[in-house]
Amino acid sequence: MTDSVFAGCIPALMTPCLSDRTPDFDALVRKGRELIDLGMSAVVYCGSMGDWPLLTDEQRQEGVRRLVEAGVPVIVGTGAVSTASAAGHAAHAAKVGAKGLMVIPRLLSRGSSLAAQKDHFSAVLKAADGLPAVIYNSPYYGFATRADLFFALRASFSNLVGFKEFGGKADMTYAAENITSGDDDLILMVGVDTGVYHGFVNCGAGGAITGIGNALPKEVLHLVALCEKAAAGDAEARRDAKELEEALWVLSTYDEGPDLVLHYKYLMVLNGDAEYELHFNEGDALSASQRRHIENQYTLFKAWYASRYPA
Repeated sequence: MTDSVFAGCIPALMTPCLSDRTPDFDALVRKGRELIDLGMSAVVYCGSMGDWPLLTDEQRQEGVRRLVEAGVPVIVGTGAVSTASAAGHAAHAAKVGAKGLMVIPRLLSRGSSLAAQKDHFSAVLKAADGLPAVIYNSPYYGFATRADLFFALRASFSNLVGFKEFGGKADMTYAAENITSGDDDLILMVGVDTGVYHGFVNCGAGGAITGIGNALPKEVLHLVALCEKAAAGDAEARRDAKELEEALWVLSTYDEGPDLVLHYKYLMVLNGDAEYELHFNEGDALSASQRRHIENQYTLFKAWYASRYPA
């Protein structure tokens, strides 16, 4: 699927704040455009990195529209408490010209019900009006999408073209073995920053959705390029990819925790992007110890990368 939007390296954008803690859409668009210009193939908005639970439907859709109008290829997150709201985001994405959907399971109400999840996914995929979509599988949502449900949905919706796996290595291996490897028209997306090498090399992933790539885009694009070469059998790239992933490990591991947005916004601030200093909830903040830890690891990684790959 070389023409698919679900390929390469795709940052999940965070939503910057104005001083009144409302979305700074101008800064959002600037960052989206900047990342595409650096070599990212698309962006995701609004996934959990974009703070979708803290935004209104109108704010989310304005962000999507503004990114599309700026020429940024956008994959839209459909997380919502109600199926009607999720389907509304899918319909809006198709209407304004987004390139794809990240379909998130039904939350809270009947979240563990297989029948309810099938109905939810079906409603979102139908509202997408043919827009290509991947199902987002994550243990944090309390529901695991397995092969039987995936293929039951794909039998009815040809726009379901892949699977984004945010679980650990075992979950990614399951997805590769049981869902995406048997059909060249299906794509596996790495959904967690600690699983890039495993996803590409061991599971045949076609792309990666990244959090840390917002703050370290050059380095993460480098990692993905190495992993793609390693997956083709390049021995030197295999060694280099493992080394780079290990060097990034502490910073990448923030992607697995509840404070991932707080951590990655702070990395943006360390880069000089002051518009990422605030959060929508005033009480959301890293502790002094967390800030010091991330500062130390950021400095260490930057020094290592400059030494390993001098300009």
